[in-house]
Order: sequence, then C-alpha cells, then structure tokens
Amino acid sequence: MKVITFVLSLVLSFTAVANDTNPAKTLLLEMANAVHNRNFDASFVVVKGKSMEPYRWVHAKQGETELEHLSLLNGAGLEMIRVNDQVTYFEPQSEPYSLKTDSIAGPIPEVLFKDIQQLSEHYDFVLGGKGRIAGRAAQLVRIESKDEHKYNYWIWLDMESALLLKAAYVNHQGEALEQLQLTHISVTEQPAPMLLEVLNRNFPTPLPENELEGVDSSSTNWEISWLPAGFELLKSDRHKLDLNNELTDYYLYSDGFVEISVFIQRPLPGKRLSGALTSGATTVYVHNGGNFDVSVVGNVPSLTAKAIAESVTRAL
Repeated sequence: MKVITFVLSLVLSFTAVANDTNPAKTLLLEMANAVHNRNFDASFVVVKGKSMEPYRWVHAKQGETELEHLSLLNGAGLEMIRVNDQVTYFEPQSEPYSLKTDSIAGPIPEVLFKDIQQLSEHYDFVLGGKGRIAGRAAQLVRIESKDEHKYNYWIWLDMESALLLKAAYVNHQGEALEQLQLTHISVTEQPAPMLLEVLNRNFPTPLPENELEGVDSSSTNWEISWLPAGFELLKSDRHKLDLNNELTDYYLYSDGFVEISVFIQRPLPGKRLSGALTSGATTVYVHNGGNFDVSVVGNVPSLTAKAIAESVTRAL
C-alpha cells in the first residue's frame, strides 16, 4: 500500500510540474538567452502607420564580454553602444553620455531580454502558429494582457536560432498597431569586427545613479488616483521641458513591460480641448484640468491614457 501511495504521489508531482510548464514562456526565455550569447548582425524596420524607422542591430559575445550596437539609420542618426553593463548614447547635437545599465533603451521592450516571469501576474503567455519571416521558419508567441487597459504584444521567433524576427503591438480586436520586422539577419560563429573595435574605444564615465532614479519630494504636489493594475512609480521630478521651457512635474510608471509618463504643468496660453494623438501604439493624451494641464504618454490605449489623466488631482 505504501508503494502504491508513493508511486501515486510521484505521478501527481510530475503532472503538477508538467502543467506548470508553459512552452510559450520557455521560448521567450530561450530568446533572451540567445540574444545575450549569440553573434548576429541584423537589420529591422519599425512601422508606425505611414512612418518607417530603419535600424541596424549587432551583437557579440567575446569571452566574458558582451557587446551590442544599435543605430537608427535615418535622419541625423542615433547610435547606442553597450559593453556589458554600460550603455553609451550618441545623439545628434548632444555630447555623448553613458549609463550604468545592462540593456539598451530601444524599440524592443527591455524585459524580453531578461526574466519575463515578472510579467506573469498581469500577462498570459500563449503559443501561436508557425509561419515564415524574413525567409526563416518562425514560431509566434503572444504576450496577452489580462485586462483591456494594455495592448497585447506578439513575437515571432526564429525556430533555428531562437532570435526575434518580428514583433507587434496588437489591440484586443487583433489589429496590429505597430510592427517591428527584421529584413536581414546573419548569425555567425565569430563576432563582427566592428564590435571588436569597440573594445579599444574610450567612453564617458556613467552618470551617477542618484541623478537618474528616485522620487523628488518637490513633485509630490499631485495625486494620480488611477493606473492600470501592476503599474508602479519608477521616478518623479520637476524640470523644464525643452519644447516650451515650461516647468513641469514628471512621473514615470511601469508594469515591467510598458512605461507611462505623466507630465503636469500650468495651462499654456490659449484654450485647448482635451484629446488624444496616436502614432502606432504610442498615445499622447492631453487633459485640461482647469488650472493645470496633464499629458499622458505611453504605449497604451487612448481610453487608458484618458482615465489616467482625468484621475489627476492636487494633493491635499
């Protein structure tokens, strides 16, 4: 009888483990591992409505050193170089600067290259169908929001290398709002020579972390009483906007996948009606609160941005 009980307990334990194994989540973890350990040279475009942004993305692993280069190819250009946990940004008409971080802030959500387990409370991971992207066999993985306040994110992975081939923000009607599509990818045994040359370059000293993070007590004049589930405050401060030199209170929130920025300032001259502007998945919602204006910016539906903006009140 004890033997039967023991065998039964083993079967039940195995079933529980098997049921807990999510193939979609496993593929995303394999992609994160591949992105950090493979040598590749890729080109991709980000399509937002009628606009298109072309990028080149190169990655290498040289011994224990990880090298990454991301560049925007249109316009004056934007270049980002990562050496392990330091990223240096080269922007037009600005001095280069470095940050202490293990990922580049580009068009692909950074959490995809880390442990996506942190998203499990507010997103489901679903295996989709197979297809062909950029001439390569691909597997679709869907990251589905558990509520209507956020978009879904679909990713097509290369079945051979586990690298990302295509990604899209998708609304709850199944419509793609913004897409990222690889046009070329080359996976090699040896690192690209252009990345090895990075090892001989000198980069600016990373900015102090206390200048980049934290909550400034001067920006706690406001209460934002509604946010979608899972969003937490990452940073707040008070600064002048480059656009109009107006003083604004700034709040940055994230659920680990999506970031939402909230700007609060005195009303600008001239009466402005509340409303939203969208570009791809990005929403900019401006709300006139009477004696203050609120602007909400993020990759969320316009109704979500509207609800956040309208929930802002002066702190008591």
